Amino acid sequence: MSQIYLTTDELAARIKYDARTIRDRLKDSVLFEGTHYIRPFGGRKILYLWDAIERDMAVSSGASSFSIPMANGGVMHG
Repeated sequence: MSQIYLTTDELAARIKYDARTIRDRLKDSVLFEGTHYIRPFGGRKILYLWDAIERDMAVSSGASSFSIPMANGGVMHG
C-alpha cells in the first residue's frame, strides 16, 4: 500500500488553509495522530496522511450539514 505523505505546507496548499491554521486549530481537534498524521521515527517532524484526510473531509462535509426533509421531497437547509 502506497501512502501520500505531506508536510504542513503541502497540506495547506492542497486544502487551501493557512499552515498556521492547520498547526494551531486543526491538529489534534479534527486531525489526529495515528489517523491523519504521524511523527516518523519518533521525531518532531509531522507528516500528514493525505488519503485519510481526503476521506474524512468528504465524510464530515456531508454529515455536518443540517437539513430538514420536506413533504414534497425537497430539503430545507437550516
